[in-house]
Amino acid sequence: MRILLLSDIHSNLEAFDACLAAAPPHDLVVNLGDTVGYGGNPNEVIARARELGKVFVRGNHDRAVSGLMDLEDFNPVAGLATLWTRDQLTRANLDWLRSLPQGPIRLDEFPGIQFVHGSALDEDEYMVSVRDAIEPLITNPVPVTFFGHTHLQGGFMLQGEISEAYRPGYRTIGRPESSDWPLRKDVRYLVNPGSVGQPRDGDWRAAFAIFDTDAWVVTFYRVPYNLRVAQEKILAAKLPPRLATRLATGR
Repeated sequence: MRILLLSDIHSNLEAFDACLAAAPPHDLVVNLGDTVGYGGNPNEVIARARELGKVFVRGNHDRAVSGLMDLEDFNPVAGLATLWTRDQLTRANLDWLRSLPQGPIRLDEFPGIQFVHGSALDEDEYMVSVRDAIEPLITNPVPVTFFGHTHLQGGFMLQGEISEAYRPGYRTIGRPESSDWPLRKDVRYLVNPGSVGQPRDGDWRAAFAIFDTDAWVVTFYRVPYNLRVAQEKILAAKLPPRLATRLATGR
């Protein structure tokens, strides 16, 4: 089977649509959280996400927007975007966000895989460096964990006592690209498909991944999208301009 992995869409409808248009045929869609926050189309993005499938993990922005956590850990820009999003959402969409499950999520048909937002140990944990990833890799026996939250495409691996980071290699930032990461059955992995709507690795293109459960290969993708329209929607909503300008730098 081929699993389409989406994470951190953050209400960016243009980026979301570009990813769906570029995605190859797949059998299952898994959303790793933070469907909302930052962008200008929260209701539309939720509607599109719900049409795609039923496997979801809640993210911290999903919890904050739906009132399941306070905003004390959010910076002022994120806090303002959260309050604006909460005001825009329909009651049905707020209730849907509130009902999203906490990770890790496991599916009976894929016993060696789990899905989280932050990590299997803490849904709010940021796994940015090898040092961050060591404890989740060592203490959790599941061979492959797919996570989001950091907006950094790539992952980490543990073989024996050696832990390493992995980042896909791309040649250009102006066109669609893909990069394969063949996995091994004797290695433990943490894999981040990257952020659909708010990349933070210096590449503005929308990110997603496909996991082939038969070949045991992760294919990472980066696709351009209508950046200007996404920015204009943020500005028209009178959200903090920083949310629009940073889309262009992937930071």
